[in-house]
Amino acid sequence: MPDSQAQASDPSGPAAAAGPGAGAGAAPGRRQRPVQLLFEPQADEPEPERFFDLESIDDPAELLRRSTELALAFRAAAERATDFQAVAAAQLADPRRFDALPETEIAARADWTPDYAAKMIEYGRGLLRPRRHED
Repeated sequence: MPDSQAQASDPSGPAAAAGPGAGAGAAPGRRQRPVQLLFEPQADEPEPERFFDLESIDDPAELLRRSTELALAFRAAAERATDFQAVAAAQLADPRRFDALPETEIAARADWTPDYAAKMIEYGRGLLRPRRHED
């Protein structure tokens, strides 16, 4: 009895002899080429860097108002991010964790000095205390 798998995988078999238009798919062993592009998209000049559209404000009073608004928002965001850093540092240093990290490792990961890491861990523990009483 002939080997049916050998015939099915043989590109010179009946499927290949039938030609590219015959059957549901392309003949085995033959690859289709991608369609050629008729044009290349234009590479636009990169837009000049913009900072919250402050460059386009001509009125100095409006510029002061808007830039002050942004500075306050960034300051608040930085303070909030610092609080999250402190909480994370306190959690990583928690001695009840089996994988607790020493202060020096936390300092290295956060690009802090070891003294600053110790202060941040303590600050984070203070931030976590009220949460524990709520649980």
